[in-house]
Amino acid sequence: MVYKFRVILDAEEDIFRDIAILEEDTLEDLHNAIVNAFGFDGMEIASFYTCDDEWTQEDEIPLFDTGDVPGEQRTMADYPLSSILDEDSTKIIYVYDFLNMWTFFVELAAVEEPENGVTYPDLLFAHGELPTDAPTKDFNSPIVSSDDMYGEFEDDFDEEDLDMFDGDDSFNDYGFEENWN
Repeated sequence: MVYKFRVILDAEEDIFRDIAILEEDTLEDLHNAIVNAFGFDGMEIASFYTCDDEWTQEDEIPLFDTGDVPGEQRTMADYPLSSILDEDSTKIIYVYDFLNMWTFFVELAAVEEPENGVTYPDLLFAHGELPTDAPTKDFNSPIVSSDDMYGEFEDDFDEEDLDMFDGDDSFNDYGFEENWN
């Protein structure tokens, strides 16, 4: 069977590629197809991440074994596409070049019979130009507003609650009082 993917750059503008690849090909083959489809030089490290239907990142599948014990960590070459993706599990995240964080949403759009005379992987469609620089990522938490610097860590303690330490001699005195003025 042939897996048809839409690979979307995580950016404001619409930039995507549609790629067809054989189901028995590996994640490393898909990585190479994405690198070629977007015109990268392929010299940077990359990883796929499994995710749920809401694109919540889960397990990393790196291009190279980065574990402490050589051969212990599975890499992209160890995963046929059919072992990770199917009609029920259609989404993975791809990150290329961890210094620039080119991030892509990869979604399985169709599973079809291979076409005679077509060499896979095959770039089916390209939309949009890859920008010169990777889109910037906003790593700020949406939980904490700028008006509330303590966010979820704010407690209900006030000055009176600190009175519980008065007269407690169980703390060691290291003689640094001059630093606490």
